[in-house]
Amino acid sequence: MRTIAKFLARNKGFITFMLCMVVFRSAVADWNVVPTGSMQPTIRIGDRILVDKLAYDVRLPLTHISLLHLADPQRGDIVVLDSRAAHERLVKRVIGLPGDRVAMRNNVIFINGRAASYTAGSYDGIHDDLLDPARYRIERYGDIRHAIRLSVNRPSPAINFGPVKVPPGRYLLLGDDRDNSMDSRYLGFFARDEVVGRSRYVVASLDPRHHYLPRIHRFGAALD
Repeated sequence: MRTIAKFLARNKGFITFMLCMVVFRSAVADWNVVPTGSMQPTIRIGDRILVDKLAYDVRLPLTHISLLHLADPQRGDIVVLDSRAAHERLVKRVIGLPGDRVAMRNNVIFINGRAASYTAGSYDGIHDDLLDPARYRIERYGDIRHAIRLSVNRPSPAINFGPVKVPPGRYLLLGDDRDNSMDSRYLGFFARDEVVGRSRYVVASLDPRHHYLPRIHRFGAALD
C-alpha cells in the first residue's frame, strides 16, 4: 500500500490529466476513425471525424445515461451511434424522424409522400471507383443537400423498401454510399439512446491506399 501511495503522490499530475482526458473524450468530444466506405463520398475511408458529444445530451461519463437533454437529431445530421443491432459503432445520416413515413423506390427517397430531388455530381480520388464504378448524385430534400454514391455494377438489393413509419423515439438512418451500407434497411430503426453525438468536421485523414500518408486537403474539412 505504501508503494502505491508513493506512486500516486509522484504521478498525481499525470493521473489527474489522464482522468480529465477520459472524462472529456467520454462526455464532451472525441474523434472517431472511419474504417469503411459506407458514408462515401462525404466521409472517406481513413478520415478521423470530430464527434460532438454535447450536440444532443449531457451524459454521465463512460455511460449512455443522459443527465440533461439538449436537442434531438435532425434530418440530415451525420450521427455516431453505438448500435445494439450491429454490435458496433456506426456513422450514418439521419433520414427519417419519429413519426415520418419513409420509402425508397429505385434509390429515390420519399418522406411523407414527397420525393427527394437528384442532380448529377462528380467526385475524384475515391479508390473504390477503380473496382466498383459509381454514379454520384446530389440528394436534396427541402433545405437539406448532400452527395450520395450509387454503384453502377453492384446495386444493393435494398434499393426499394417501405413505406415504413418511424416509431416514437427512433430514427431511420442511411449511409451516403447507398449500395455499400448496413443501415436501417437491414438493421431496422435506431433508438435515440444509441446516438453518441453528431459529426460536422474531419479532424485528420490518412490514406490507407497510399501507405497511410496524410490527405492534407481533408484536414478540417466540413461534412455536408
